[in-house]
Amino acid sequence: MSLPPEKASELKQLIHQQLSKMDVHGRIREILAETIREELAPDQQHLSTEDLIKALRRRGIIDDVMKELNFDSVDQELPSSPKQTVGFDKQSTLRKTNADPTRRYLYLQVLGGKAFLEHLQEPEPLPGQICSTFTLCLHYRNQRFRSKPVPCACEPDFHDGFLLEVHRESLGDGTRMADSTTMLSISDPIHMVLIKTDIFGETTLVASYFLEWRSVLGSENGVTSLTVELMGVGTESKVSVGILNIKLEMYPPLSQTLSQEVVNTQLALERQKTAEKERLFLVYAKQWWREYLQIRPSHNSRLVKIFAQDENGINRPVCSYVKPLRAGRLLDTPRQAARFVNVLGYERAPVIGGGGKQEQWCTLLAFLCRNKGDCEDHANLLCSLLLGYGLEAFVCVGTKAKGAPHAWVMTCGTDGTIMFWESLTGHRYIHKPTNPDGPPLAEQPKPLYPYRTIGCVFNHQMFLGNCQPSDAVETCIFDLNDESKWKPMSEEAIKSVCAPGATTSLPPFPPLCASTIDASVTSNEIEMQLRLLVSEHRKDLGLTTVWEDQLSYLLSPALASYEFERTTSISAGNEEFQDAIRRAVPDGHTFKGFPIHFVYRNARRAFATCLRSPFCEEIICCRGDQVRLAVRVRVFTYPESACAVWIMFACKYRSVL
Repeated sequence: MSLPPEKASELKQLIHQQLSKMDVHGRIREILAETIREELAPDQQHLSTEDLIKALRRRGIIDDVMKELNFDSVDQELPSSPKQTVGFDKQSTLRKTNADPTRRYLYLQVLGGKAFLEHLQEPEPLPGQICSTFTLCLHYRNQRFRSKPVPCACEPDFHDGFLLEVHRESLGDGTRMADSTTMLSISDPIHMVLIKTDIFGETTLVASYFLEWRSVLGSENGVTSLTVELMGVGTESKVSVGILNIKLEMYPPLSQTLSQEVVNTQLALERQKTAEKERLFLVYAKQWWREYLQIRPSHNSRLVKIFAQDENGINRPVCSYVKPLRAGRLLDTPRQAARFVNVLGYERAPVIGGGGKQEQWCTLLAFLCRNKGDCEDHANLLCSLLLGYGLEAFVCVGTKAKGAPHAWVMTCGTDGTIMFWESLTGHRYIHKPTNPDGPPLAEQPKPLYPYRTIGCVFNHQMFLGNCQPSDAVETCIFDLNDESKWKPMSEEAIKSVCAPGATTSLPPFPPLCASTIDASVTSNEIEMQLRLLVSEHRKDLGLTTVWEDQLSYLLSPALASYEFERTTSISAGNEEFQDAIRRAVPDGHTFKGFPIHFVYRNARRAFATCLRSPFCEEIICCRGDQVRLAVRVRVFTYPESACAVWIMFACKYRSVL
């Protein structure tokens, strides 16, 4: 790998400084004199370079130098820019070698945690023992980072450093170094999300925190230490879960720091401006709601959701949860995006005790890092991705069967076609309204979708309340420009609090990260585990197990076809699969196969689920003459390490009548 001349000269200078610091030249002179005294024979006039290097190596000088010049790397995830590594020495100070000297960076170190009292009684994990872990995820200005997992404890041993690029070309003059005043105007916070992963791989959202980093601009030498108190989520958002010790350092060091008073004044002005915008929007929203109720008193019972609580218990306008999101090269089509959202896990917000559903709309980073969320989280992400693909998409809020609240996505085609997208399953439904005033014998379209009522639709720019006589989805007319059917909110009012950069309280949207899962390796691992589980299960029943590898291999095309159909709604390749199976199963033999789909990679949990199906149990517990078993696993990876896991169990045996 060749370096540009300026980089090479910078590297030489750093090595020279390091050698001078270690006084390597003095030590070489001492060894040279000693070697000449001890080893130079009277008839020899000079020592060769090779002799000198041997002497230096023998005395450990070369090893010492190499150790000093060795850099340890820190894991980072940067989906939109090349991976960077940050070096540490024993005092955890930043080594400047890998940082671009023409850029302005913020170096954030997490130096341990304390007071995670929920884990006060947690025993010290033994070496090699699987235990629950904490992982800290960060997002700052389109850069994503993830800490190394550390065992859950009262004082978790976080020791990670993250190099955050503050000044980017998007600020305008990309060649000029950002000064303190310029950086003071960069209001993006550092979003920190703490995830707990248990021994079964299940994730829990522990805390979500927005770190205001600009206090470092008023600190001496551009270095400051902070103590960050993390609060719980949902119903526990007022309860402390633990404390993190954080150190912030600007690099290159600031030539001129601001006074702390200037920094505090700027932050106070931003808070004041945000509070005023939010107050004005609240006044407008109350007025809009009063007008909406005056249209028809029954509107009071409709699901018109203007505000929603995030994981920290903060009320935000629903339009702020959606924004056009481009997936780069990670997802190619809107239908593939729908499949990706579908394979992210579904989990309702946890609630303590009874009393119905606990509301919690997660910020996008918290949803992605946890890899699961409620129907609203899925709908917001799918709507954002479809907007990124240039479609006119909206989140719909309404109810399903039995009046259960639900959220799904709707797209409006240029030809007037209305398409519903179910974010939890990936299914799509064309909406054709029924005419309640039509003649009794007239044929009406029968709805295939599970939705019953709809109260409102919204995206990042629009919010519309349903003011038609009935809120039943099947009779709804989705002409969103007709104000007699849909009451709109002012787009200017929405933009004042939901447009990017409108308020400092808006959580920034992170980019998607590529999967870190190796599909082939993971498929093999799960398949081997399932073979072992099947063999043990049959052994308990007093049955022998004979696996047929060729039959297992023949199941692969079917699994690929099932995933292709889920993504595209097109079935392909079934004829070849059936033909191959007919050839593999001799006359007089019977073949049975059972495919099943999961969105997790826990083989034991999948096997337990399979056994609950009578069809699958019939295959796994098959008795007969010349029984041959087969199992095939195929893992399909998606961004954010989400995956679709297809498993097919099969058997063939000789039919004895």
